[in-house]
Amino acid sequence: MSPKPKKTLLSWSSGKDSAWTLHVLRRDPAVEIAGMFTVISERSECVPMHSTRAGLLRDQADAAGIALRIVRIPDCCTNEQYDAVMARFTAECAQGGIECMAFGDLSLEDVRRYRERRLEGTGITPLFPLWGADTLELAEEMLAAGLKTYISCVDLERLPAGFAGRIWTRDLIGELPPGVDPCGENGEFHTIVTAGPMFGRRIRVDIGGIVLHDGFAYADIIPAADRPGFHPLRRSKRIR
Repeated sequence: MSPKPKKTLLSWSSGKDSAWTLHVLRRDPAVEIAGMFTVISERSECVPMHSTRAGLLRDQADAAGIALRIVRIPDCCTNEQYDAVMARFTAECAQGGIECMAFGDLSLEDVRRYRERRLEGTGITPLFPLWGADTLELAEEMLAAGLKTYISCVDLERLPAGFAGRIWTRDLIGELPPGVDPCGENGEFHTIVTAGPMFGRRIRVDIGGIVLHDGFAYADIIPAADRPGFHPLRRSKRIR
C-alpha cells in the first residue's frame, strides 16, 4: 500500500521557479498540494522584489486552481519583523495539518539553510524539488513546455533597465551579459508567470511602464482589467 501523500503548501513568488515547482509537485504521487502562500507588503499590496500586484496573484491562483494564502508584512520590513510574521504563519499551518512546505530555490545554499532553520521543530518538512538543476537546461525545459513569463524586476548593477517588462525567451537568455544566470537565480532578475502547464488558462496582462527604485527597474505588469498607469512605488522615477 502506498504511503498517504503529504499535505504540502507551496511558497509562491508569482515567478517561473515557483510556477515550475508547482508543475513538478503535481506529478509527484507523494505530494498533496494543499495550497500556496505569498508574502506581500501591507501598504503596496505587492510581492517584494517581484512587485506583483495582489490582483494578479489571485489571477494566478485561480488559473492554477489552488487556494492562495496571503501573508502580509510591514513595508520596509526588518529581518526580525519578517521572522516573527513567518513564525506565526508557520505555526498556524502546522496546526492546520500542513506537513511540508515546498520552495523553488535552485542553488543558493544560504537561502536553503535559512528556510530549513525556520522550519526546525515545527513538524513541517521543507521540500526543494528543483534543487541542483542545471539552470540553462531548466530554462529550456520550461520554455519547451510553454511557460510564458515576463521579467518584472532587474538589478541595475547586473542588467540594463530595458530588460524589465520583456518576455523571458531563448533569444532574451542569449542576450544576457556574461555571468548572469539564465534563470536569474542570483537575483539578477525576477519574473511573473502568465501561462504554462501549471495553469488552466492564460492570464492577460498589460505593461504599464517601467519604474526605477533603489537600484532596481520594475515593470508595472497589470492584470488586463486593472487601471493602467499606476504603480505602488509612486515616488520613484518612471522612465516609460
